[in-house]
Amino acid sequence: MLQQIIETPTPPQPRPVRLTVMQGQARVSGDPRVEFTTVLGSCIACCLFDPTSHVGGMNHFLLAEPKGGRGVDEHYGAYLMEVLINEMLAYGASRTAIRAHLYGGANMHSGMTRIGMANATFAVNFLERERVPLVRSSLGGVHARRVDFRPTRGQARFRLVDDSIAQQPTERPATTRGEVEFF
Repeated sequence: MLQQIIETPTPPQPRPVRLTVMQGQARVSGDPRVEFTTVLGSCIACCLFDPTSHVGGMNHFLLAEPKGGRGVDEHYGAYLMEVLINEMLAYGASRTAIRAHLYGGANMHSGMTRIGMANATFAVNFLERERVPLVRSSLGGVHARRVDFRPTRGQARFRLVDDSIAQQPTERPATTRGEVEFF
């Protein structure tokens, strides 16, 4: 006796919605289609996620803390780390379930202040003080990074940005010394 096998087609998966997190921003989502992305040099991106409530977010900060008593704004990690945690809680995350990834902190220019390392040290210390476990990181070095983060799953990937293309001298186009006719 022949048995007929009927295959049910799998519904197509929705395409991810890629949202860029710019310097000075913190974004949070509970939508499984959302993927946050950013490019970092000496800046830091902190990716937080709660595996129980399926909420996550990313920030992107330029400097760790202001010097000399200046006010804290969106360029500083001291501000954006608090904003990210508070947004996570507003979206239903549990404070005790939040986990973290950290990326960036490269020292892009030799001979200059090691801003990247200072940013990385600040971010690691902040998470320790707040008792947020750091589950993955890629910090320091001399290369920029591109980071993609799926906040509801806590999945992140990063790639080092190859700077060899930028350092190749560009050739000047050949000049011709022909006749020119003006109209």
